[in-house]
Amino acid sequence: MTATPSAGCAHAVTERGEPERADYRGAFAHAPLPLAVVDGEGLVVDANQAFAALVGAPPDELAGRVAADLVDLASDARTWHTYREVLRGRQADLRCTRRLKHPDGHSLWARITVSPMPGSADRDGGGTVLLAAADISARRELQARLRHVQMHDPVTRLPNRNLFFERLAAALEAGAYDDSSTGRVGLCYLDLDGFKAVNDTLGHRIGDRLLAAVAERLTRCADLAGHGRTAPPLVARLGGDEFALLVEESTGTEELAGLAEATLEALREPFDLSGQRLSVSASIGVVERRASGATATGLMQAADTTLYWAKTDGKDRWTLFDPERNAHRMTRQTLSSSLRPAVDRGEFVLDYQPLVGFDDEDVRGVEALVRWQHPQFGLLTPNRFISLAEEDGSIVQLGCWVLRTACRQARRWQLAHPEREPVFVSVNVAVRQVWDSDLVADVAGILAETGLPPRLLQLELTESAVMGSTGRPLQALKALSEMGVRIAIDDFGTGYSNLAYLSRLPVSALKLDGSFVRGFQYEEGETQGNPADAVIVEAMVQLAHRLGLTVTAECVETAAQATRLRRIGCDTGQGWLYSRPVAADRISVLLGEVNPGPESPKEPGVRPSAGRTRPR
Repeated sequence: MTATPSAGCAHAVTERGEPERADYRGAFAHAPLPLAVVDGEGLVVDANQAFAALVGAPPDELAGRVAADLVDLASDARTWHTYREVLRGRQADLRCTRRLKHPDGHSLWARITVSPMPGSADRDGGGTVLLAAADISARRELQARLRHVQMHDPVTRLPNRNLFFERLAAALEAGAYDDSSTGRVGLCYLDLDGFKAVNDTLGHRIGDRLLAAVAERLTRCADLAGHGRTAPPLVARLGGDEFALLVEESTGTEELAGLAEATLEALREPFDLSGQRLSVSASIGVVERRASGATATGLMQAADTTLYWAKTDGKDRWTLFDPERNAHRMTRQTLSSSLRPAVDRGEFVLDYQPLVGFDDEDVRGVEALVRWQHPQFGLLTPNRFISLAEEDGSIVQLGCWVLRTACRQARRWQLAHPEREPVFVSVNVAVRQVWDSDLVADVAGILAETGLPPRLLQLELTESAVMGSTGRPLQALKALSEMGVRIAIDDFGTGYSNLAYLSRLPVSALKLDGSFVRGFQYEEGETQGNPADAVIVEAMVQLAHRLGLTVTAECVETAAQATRLRRIGCDTGQGWLYSRPVAADRISVLLGEVNPGPESPKEPGVRPSAGRTRPR
C-alpha cells in the first residue's frame, strides 16, 4: 500500500512551525530595539517591551493605539504623506528623526524606520508594517557638543566665523521675514586698533585675555541693544582681533549707529588684566540694508571696505557705508585692472599745450599731455589714472608709449614746417620709469626710431623727485643730458627747493608752479596783489638765468600775468591765455601762423582754470 506523503509533510511543517513562531515572538518581545507591528490602518497590532519603555506605556495597552501619535509622525506634512504611502504599499520605507516627549517629562531623540512586513501585503498592496524606533539621544547630545566646539571660539567663547556666516545666510534667506518684520539686516564689523602691539610687547597670553575681556564688553553692549527685541544682536569673533555684531530685524541706520557708538564707548574704558592696565580703541564699519536681494558676500565686502575707511579716516571711530565712495573705489579698481591692456588697445591719446615765448609770443615748444579714452568712463584726465599706473608699474609701459608718440609727432612738425625754428616736445617722466626701466636706452632707441634730434626733446620730472636724485636716477639724468636731451624740473617751488643742490644737477629748465603765477593776476600797484610773489619769482628767475637755465611760468591765464612775468624776465609761458591742451592738428595750425598771440578760450563751457592738471 502506497503512503500519502502530503499529509505527513504538512503535519511535520506544522509541528516545526509552532516552536519557530514562539521563538520569533520571544525574540520580538525581548529585543533591545523598540519594535511595533502596525496594520494597514496605522493601528498598533503588537509592540515589544523596549517600544513600550520608549513611549512610556505598558505593552498590553499599546494594541489598537494610533502608531503615528506615539512617535509623532503627523507633525509635518512630508513625513505624514510618506508614512501613509508605506502603509498603502506605494513606497518602500520611511526614515526620519523625531524628538519625543516621555510621559515622565524628559525628552529624547528617536530614529524612526517604517518598512513593510514580508508576505503581509493585501490585494490593494497595503499590509502590516514593522515600526522600529532607536533612541539616539546620546548620539545627538554628542553631536551637539561637537557642533558647539566647532562653532565657537575657544578664547572668547563667542560664536566663531562658521556660526556667524551660518546665521547671516539664514537671515538673508528669501522668506526669512514676514510682513510684520522690517526685512532689514545690519552689521557692525570691527577690529581693535593697535592689538598687534599688545601681542608683540606683552605676549599672546595677555593678548588672549584682552580678547576675552573685549568679548564680554561687546556681549554686554549687544544685550543692552537687545532690550525690547526678540533677540539681541549676535556677537561673533571672526578671527584675530576682528569681531562682528549682526543685527537681524534692523530698524535702520540710526539703530546701527547707536550700537556702534555704544561699542566704541565701552571699549575706550581701560582694561585691568591682573595688574596690566591696557587702553585700546576700535574701528568699526557699519552696513545696513534690506535683506531681500542682499548676499552674505556682498554684505561682508561692504563691511570690510567701510572698516578700511574707518581706519584710514583716523581710527577710534565708526563709519557708515557710502555707496558713492564705494563706487569711486570700484572705479579705481576697474581702471587699475584695465590699464595695461588699454595701452595695447590704443585707448590713450595725446593733447599738446604750447609753451610761448614772452618776448615774441612765438611757440617755442609743446607739452604732451596724456588722456585715456576709456570705453566705459569716457575721456579721463591724468589725475584719474596716473597715480594708479605708478602704483602697479604700468607707468613704464604707458610712459614709453607717450614718449614714442610725442617724439614721432614732434618730428612730423619739424618736417612739415622747415621754414621756422623747430619746436621741442616736453614729456613728463615718473621716477618709477627711471628705477624700473632703462630710461636712457628707451630714449635713445625712440630718438633713433623717430629721427627726432635730442635737442627737441625735453623730459620733465617733479622737483621732489629730482632734488633727492642719487645713484641710478642721477646717472640717468646725466646720461640723458650728455645725449643732448633737455631736463626740466616741473612744479618748481613746491618741493625741497634745495637751490645749492640745483647747481649740481644736469637741468636745463625750470617750470614755475602755477601757485606763484596766480598771485600775478592783478596789475602792478593794485592792493589785491601780493608784492612778495613778484620778489620771489624775480629772485628765482635771476638765479636760474645765472645757472644757465631757462624759466617757464605755468598756468598763465591773463594778459596782466603775462606782462608782469615778461618784465621779471621769464622766458616762456604756458597756460590758457595762449591755448588750452589741444590735438596735434591744432598745433600744426598754430605753427603755420607767424605770431599766434594770446588766445582767449571761446568754446562753450570752458573757462580759464585756476590750476593745471599734471600728467606724469
